[in-house]
Amino acid sequence: MAANVEKVKIVVVGDSGVGKTSLVHLICHQEPTSNPPYTIGCSVEVKLHDYKAGTPGERSYFIEMWDIGGSTSHQNSRSIFYHSVHGIILVHDLSNSKSHQNLRKWLAEVMNRGTAKENNGGDYDSEQFAGIQIPIMVVGCKADQAQNLREKSPSGRSSIAEECGAVEFNLDCNQVKHISPGSTNAVKLTKFFDKVITRRYHSRDGGNQGHITPTMERKRFFKTSHVD
Repeated sequence: MAANVEKVKIVVVGDSGVGKTSLVHLICHQEPTSNPPYTIGCSVEVKLHDYKAGTPGERSYFIEMWDIGGSTSHQNSRSIFYHSVHGIILVHDLSNSKSHQNLRKWLAEVMNRGTAKENNGGDYDSEQFAGIQIPIMVVGCKADQAQNLREKSPSGRSSIAEECGAVEFNLDCNQVKHISPGSTNAVKLTKFFDKVITRRYHSRDGGNQGHITPTMERKRFFKTSHVD
């Protein structure tokens, strides 16, 4: 049965140490991880998601969450993970404002398949990507540390979320209740997954607008077997 379940690919990107691995583990396993490993290259977790749960159109899909290592030393090799992306989760550390500012560069890197340096110095250009409808989510992690440091998270929607039309929420990855069923964050996450699946399988264009554009498909050497 599992072989017949279709899947979507979501890349999870952000600076090193912002909490990507903890977030992915929490979402996929509904439990915190006490000592998340340092991600080298990419780590993939899979979650079974009920699309349009509770409706006549309910159907199960696999959500592949690709946790991309944020080390600058691996920047040149990350492009192999940005092939056929159906959704993007941008992650930042609420106690580190710089990590939030860098989300524009991460978005540019994904959309340009690792060639962001060739485009506006690596910054996200809202006009350049205006025609791409790939679903995007912005997540602020380490809400507990931000509180301890007396730093406030961005009020309302952050600028990057507004620019790319992303849904957004903040959480403490050590608290399962922050994404417990029925919670505001869980509802946002469910709607985001549904949107990714809709764009991929149920839109008129077959989700093509949610892919990296054909001009960015120059290197087709990507294989999932490359993931350690």
